[in-house]
Amino acid sequence: MVSDTKFQQSLDGLNDDPLRRAWRGNKQGTIELASVPRFDNPYDEREWIKGHMAAAFRYWGKLGFGEGVSVHFSVITKSHLVLVGPDGYVSPHGAQLPINTSGFHIHSAIHKARPDVKAAAHCHSINGKAWSVFGKPIDILTQDACFFHDNLAVYANFGGVVLAQEEGENIAQALGPKKNTCILQNHGLMTLGQTVDEAVYLFAALDRMCKVQLMVEAAAANGLKKSVIDPEDAEFSAKTLQHWENMYVNFQTEYELLLQETNGAFLK
Repeated sequence: MVSDTKFQQSLDGLNDDPLRRAWRGNKQGTIELASVPRFDNPYDEREWIKGHMAAAFRYWGKLGFGEGVSVHFSVITKSHLVLVGPDGYVSPHGAQLPINTSGFHIHSAIHKARPDVKAAAHCHSINGKAWSVFGKPIDILTQDACFFHDNLAVYANFGGVVLAQEEGENIAQALGPKKNTCILQNHGLMTLGQTVDEAVYLFAALDRMCKVQLMVEAAAANGLKKSVIDPEDAEFSAKTLQHWENMYVNFQTEYELLLQETNGAFLK
């Protein structure tokens, strides 16, 4: 006989550290998952971040996110990265290349509004653009959609190409004080993170979920019933899956693959 009582999990008795909840080694504790390295020298940390940023762009290139000269990802190296001053202009340090004006307005507004954020990722991926036209959030349909439970904003407006500081500030306001992902209506996606790796992994995950949502909506329009995850179950999963270190770890297989495929060319 099948019980009608729905089983729900609890964090009671589990490790308080979301990273240690998601991964375990041996009983002796000698097998540990490597997380974000710690640096004594901020310049060493900066070089490490630049390497992961170059890898992130290459990853987006592999996913087909490139679109014209403003988002030409596939050949990026560390030496192509530009340092931008608070005035919005290229500084004499770093690559001496022009920057995208819209990118500055969006990213600078977010970093001003959210000093807790170390990386912001934005581009115009196909699936993200397609779902963005509805100006709606995605449903929590699958386990990996729990990345976005109570973590997804919608900027339900399109004011044209972002060439004014105010539009960047509007996007930052839509994200609010804690959400790390946003659907920009008629535009694309935006994700934030404690590391470049987290922001980029979240972006790719949100783009995939936009594709899933479009597929599910097409099936539902033909009579199939859509089942959405219960908020309580989504919240339980989110408390582990959304942890910034778990997000960082999720990107490391892609980073290692890029190292192999390019023989480390993006680190130059």
